[in-house]
Parts: sequence; structure tokens; C-alpha cells
Amino acid sequence: MQIPHFSESNHPLVKALFHYSDRELLTLFQRCPEQGKYFTAIFCRYSPIVYTLISHSARSPVQADFLFALTWRHLYYELGGLDLREENAPESSFFQNWLINMTAVCINQADLPSVESIHYELKTAPPPLWCYLEQALEQLPPIIRLMLVMAETFHWSETRIAAYLQAEGDVIAPAQVRTQLQQGYQLLESTLPEDIRQIYLGEEFQTPQPQSPIGAVVPALGK
Repeated sequence: MQIPHFSESNHPLVKALFHYSDRELLTLFQRCPEQGKYFTAIFCRYSPIVYTLISHSARSPVQADFLFALTWRHLYYELGGLDLREENAPESSFFQNWLINMTAVCINQADLPSVESIHYELKTAPPPLWCYLEQALEQLPPIIRLMLVMAETFHWSETRIAAYLQAEGDVIAPAQVRTQLQQGYQLLESTLPEDIRQIYLGEEFQTPQPQSPIGAVVPALGK
């Protein structure tokens, strides 16, 4: 399998961090959770190693891409508690070995769905964007998040979403569903780190289309 190229590595915000050491990037990632560029820089630096390991174990490119994203999602949360200062080994050697070991754990524990049931697209929603979108989704009001998942994961119409919510005791009209979905996407944008919006979404954040980042990530979160 060919190792994918990620265009975010060419973004000025990310390129400006290439001279930082692993320890510096990790420290900034931990100290500045409101900024996503530090994790993105770590991802760009080590994604070839992680993808190479995964490509040798996955049965198909689709499953490899999905496992790659799941692995980086796991790494995102594990990096928050990693302390390089406690290790005696050289910094770069230890960090690379740690990533390899964590990737191996993810590979061995993976219970991947069939290719047909995977809706994630690596090119549309790279792992850093997935991580920060998931984090943003978790901060949305529960009913807004539920409507986003129903609309994006199950492709339900506004009428069907309204009927489901009414059956659950929430009286809402289809027109209100449409309005709240639009508000949900706007709230999702404002909840994302500003630098992540600049790196992945540019200056504008539109209501999701079939190939949009939200349209690719939310279905994966719903599985």
C-alpha cells in the first residue's frame, strides 16, 4: 500500500514547527489544548512510520485507512499524559519507539468492521481533523449532536429526525430541525481550534456536502 501524503504538512502553521523537537511539540501540545497545530505537526512527522506498520497488517486499503485514523485518535489521547523527561533513552529514539509500541497495541486490539460498513475517508478527514471534530462534537448540546449524527450517519431527512425526536418526547417541526442543524454546524465550527480551521477548513465553513470533512467524520463517530 502506498503511504498517503497529507497536504497539511505544507501549511505555513505546520511548516513553522518542523524545527521543533519531539519534546517541544509534546510540551506545547499538552500546555496549549486550544491549539491543534502541535498535534498536527507530530502527526505529519510520524504518520509515515505509523501507516507503514498498519499497511502490513490490514487486509484492504479501506481498513488500513480506518485503522490508521483510529490509531492516531488513540495516540491523541495518550499523548496528553506522556512525559519524555522521565526517560533515560535519547528523546527521539524513545518517542519513536513509544509510537511504534502504541501502534502495535492498536493493531493487535483492532476489531475492524467490514469494508462495506466503513464510511471514513482519509483524504477528506485526516486524523488530526477527526480528533478535534470529535472533541468539538462532544461539547455540543446532546440534542444537536444527536441530530447531526442522524443526518450525517444515517442520512435521515429532517422530517424523519423530527418524527424520531417527537417519539422521544421532544416536540419539534422539520423546519426547526433544519434550523438547529445549521446552528449545530456553525457551533461546531466555533468550537474547533482556530488553527485547525485555518489548516483544514480555510476561512469558510459550509453546511456539509457529501465530500466535506464533517460528512466523512460524523458517520465514523456514529459507528
